[in-house]
Amino acid sequence: MWQGILGHDDVAERFRTALRRRRLASTYLFVGPAGIGKKRFALALAKALLCADARPDPLEPCGRCESCRLFDAGSHPDLEVVGLPKDKSTLPLELFIGSKEHRNQEGLCHRIALRPFFGGRKVAIIDDADYFSQESANCLLKTLEEPPPRSLLILIGTSPSKQLPTIRSRSQVVRFQPLAEQTVAQILLDTGIVTDRAQSVRLASSGEGSLERAREIVEPALWQFRDQLLDDLSSARPNPVRLAKAIQTFVDEAGKEASQRRDRLRTIVAFAEEFYRGLMRAEVHSVVRGDESLQGSLAKAQQNLPPGRATAALDACLHAVEHVDRNANLGLVI
Repeated sequence: MWQGILGHDDVAERFRTALRRRRLASTYLFVGPAGIGKKRFALALAKALLCADARPDPLEPCGRCESCRLFDAGSHPDLEVVGLPKDKSTLPLELFIGSKEHRNQEGLCHRIALRPFFGGRKVAIIDDADYFSQESANCLLKTLEEPPPRSLLILIGTSPSKQLPTIRSRSQVVRFQPLAEQTVAQILLDTGIVTDRAQSVRLASSGEGSLERAREIVEPALWQFRDQLLDDLSSARPNPVRLAKAIQTFVDEAGKEASQRRDRLRTIVAFAEEFYRGLMRAEVHSVVRGDESLQGSLAKAQQNLPPGRATAALDACLHAVEHVDRNANLGLVI
């Protein structure tokens, strides 16, 4: 377990090997499901790379030097971290090239080009790389094509397919695998998110390797809605109007903030995705996995739904999430 991070020792060894061979790239694109520790890994990697003390293992920071102390305090001058603001649907230009009044005099592209404070290297981490617009990606283009000396740029997304070609073609892709279900279940217990082992196992199974996803569905009301949704989706003749009204009501109950309602709808669509992925596996491998509720719904669906329904439905789910992320009208999405 590298620096207390579970499930990604193989990725750590990849970077360890690159450092030993002096073949560290200038730009990496971390991809994998949300909530599996990609950002935490990126920060741990940055701390190790910025550590000013020489160590036998280049990926183990000393924790004592001034660089490590500043890093732990969140004020390291050679680290830049940016992400999607809560009120935005795409990464704004200002994060990269500064405000209109100070174009190219502030922002990530300006700061990463400055000389490192400690004389080693500068590291920039861009979270939410799935949300680049064409304009913001173009702002980063020169930095990607001509990276400043001794600089490292880490972009964090979920899939290479969600990245613009200008980003994807200039980055070295590092794929992170979902966490093992037993790992997610243990973290839920260790952090006190749940206290019942059976509940932790159920959450981990539905979370499909994502700790973030497992945390999002702790609320009992979500599970009640999920069970009803699965029953409807597995029905031979579901009532789309009634189901849409039920989803709209449940989404509206999430709160007054638009972000709360969007998050609720993402969770509901994720339940549907879980169901249809399970149905696809059942059709291909005749294997039904998941908790008792999901297994029952999948068995019912195999009797009621025609072959191939899962593929088209899953495609609709993926499009729905894309529209939610782009701030489309939630009623129309539903």
